Amino acid sequence: MPDVTDNRAEHEFELVIDGHRAVAAYQMEDDTIVFTHTVVPKAIEGRGVGSRLIRAALDSARDRKLKVIPQCPFVAAYIERHPEYRDLL
Repeated sequence: MPDVTDNRAEHEFELVIDGHRAVAAYQMEDDTIVFTHTVVPKAIEGRGVGSRLIRAALDSARDRKLKVIPQCPFVAAYIERHPEYRDLL
């Protein structure tokens, strides 16, 4: 399975599966990353793509010592289900 990439020019984490591009869009504010929305194309829904994308994005935020604001409901729900990421809030 392909890796998640951080397209900093577009402010999106990306994951391409079977030619379909899933994204987690974000904005940077000083030492904070604000996740604004997540899009997973219908063709690749139900395969854990969104979770994989958000896990990689949150791991990147942790590695970069960024605080996280989950404006996106999917990101907020992911953090709620995975308490090991709550320290990033």
